[in-house]
Amino acid sequence: MKIEIPGYKVLNLEYLVLDYNGTIAVDGLIPGSVRERLNRLAERFRIYVVTADTHGNAKKECADILADIRTFPSKDAAHAKKQIVEELGCEKCICVGNGRNDVLMCQIAGLSIGVMGAEGMYGRLVVEADICVRSIQEGLELLMYEKRLIATLRG
Repeated sequence: MKIEIPGYKVLNLEYLVLDYNGTIAVDGLIPGSVRERLNRLAERFRIYVVTADTHGNAKKECADILADIRTFPSKDAAHAKKQIVEELGCEKCICVGNGRNDVLMCQIAGLSIGVMGAEGMYGRLVVEADICVRSIQEGLELLMYEKRLIATLRG
């Protein structure tokens, strides 16, 4: 997806990298409305769900979502997420998260979205995210209706 943001930059985005707990899932469960939006977005982006899998059910919850699930030990989740984004190509990635361990990937992403959902959002992520939203549904809709992105980010 190529988006020209007047007075800002041109985004060439291929990958959607999503934190799991607190971002697309609440208490380890993904709402149906999020599943629907993710599968629609899978037509435009290759989707990665990155998680330390706090509840141990991420792969099961994502079974019907067109996404690559990456799990890793929780002790160094921030660096594991950053490494995945670097491997994909930072400028090609949209990173979406809510937690402290999402800051590093959001710092290097072509586009980053901080989500203030039911589980809250790490306060310092506000400074690193390009856009902050009230829910994951709103964040995913920014990608579905790209003129919303343009309106928010233009110079």
